[in-house]
Amino acid sequence: MEKQNTHKKSYRTFVLILLTIVYGFNFIDRQIVGILAPFIQEDLGLTNTELGLLIGLAFAVLYTTVAIPIAWLADRYNRVNILSIALATWSGFTALTGLANNFFQIAIARMGVGIGEAGGSPPSHSIISDMYSKEERAGALGVYSMGIPLGIMAAYFATAALLGSSSDDVDWRKIFIFLGLTGIALAVVVRLVLREPIRGAMEFEEKVEIVQPPFLESLKILLKIPAWWAMCFGIALGSFASYSSSAFHTKFLIALDPTFNFQTLVIILGIINGVAYVGGTYFGAKLADKWGKKDIRAYGWVPAIAITLCLPIGIISFWVDSVEMNLFWSALFLVFIGVYLGPSFAIAQTLAPIKMRAMSTALFFFILNMIALGGGPTFTGWLIDVFKENYNDLESMRYAMSVTFCIFIPSVLSFLIVSKVLPEDWSAAEKRNLESTTE
Repeated sequence: MEKQNTHKKSYRTFVLILLTIVYGFNFIDRQIVGILAPFIQEDLGLTNTELGLLIGLAFAVLYTTVAIPIAWLADRYNRVNILSIALATWSGFTALTGLANNFFQIAIARMGVGIGEAGGSPPSHSIISDMYSKEERAGALGVYSMGIPLGIMAAYFATAALLGSSSDDVDWRKIFIFLGLTGIALAVVVRLVLREPIRGAMEFEEKVEIVQPPFLESLKILLKIPAWWAMCFGIALGSFASYSSSAFHTKFLIALDPTFNFQTLVIILGIINGVAYVGGTYFGAKLADKWGKKDIRAYGWVPAIAITLCLPIGIISFWVDSVEMNLFWSALFLVFIGVYLGPSFAIAQTLAPIKMRAMSTALFFFILNMIALGGGPTFTGWLIDVFKENYNDLESMRYAMSVTFCIFIPSVLSFLIVSKVLPEDWSAAEKRNLESTTE
């Protein structure tokens, strides 16, 4: 009966929407630091390097490290419990961020957010994969990944709604506290309404017993899959530039035109993320699923094409002379930067052994976030300070982002490797999953 209920289309759609909302809160708590960066920096007296560390490395180190033991738990124990506890944890530390008075205190709070968020995606990816077949999985995970742009959009809208009467009256502390308490309430809802699905239920028509191989044996299997590795580095290097752009975008726009109304600016940025980024993410997932039915290599080709277009568009967006033109090119950039999410998430889940799906996501996010979230904003913040020795703040950000965007080149090459090796790895995964069961 449990299997039947969890596979009803209405219920699984509800679960997918709720998990997407939770993922959105994950990115609200990340994005809000970048949106409010100029005000946090001024209030706490931070350098650009410290700001980059705060957005990047301080968060990413614990986020990526803790995700692995949490994923081990998620592959063995109740994933709904793990997810609700994680959400309550990162939301609580988001609220505490609003109480920080110096760099050390706010860095500790962001580390706490990272610990909590480590328990978000691994159990969520695993739950979704047990409700959607491999033919539908990229689409479902594409919808889930829309939590990224929707969360970013919500972060901008929440900032606009909670701003004071002018751009000079920004109570960034109040915004963090409000969002944190809201997330804790959502954690209660998750715990009360979600049910734990049967593991591997969508791989087989009949209920089977899934043999749990030793952890190290499963890990060795996962790490020997070439397409999995290539996908990880492809999305990590692409996100390196994406996270950097997001971290310093608000700061750049304020420097580009200090007279532009800040409240209006964050509303426009919210709309752009909600439309362009969401649209690109949804389109990329659906295109990969449709094209992939004819040629599985499409799961590599679609991201490679999109990221190739991001390189010139991203550079242009930071060299225009007006806020309006930056917003136009930024919207185009967001369309293409969202395309690789659904295909990449589908690869991470489909190639992994059934009992290693949460761990696959954790290891995937370990590589992604150590390189992208930990390295991107930190590297770009440091570059800005380096260029400031010879240029003003605006010009230093332009040069720093131009250098950063060059990381798209190895990202494209990684996804081209995916397209080459994926057919063999995909077939091997199907065979391995059949062999891992007993009637």
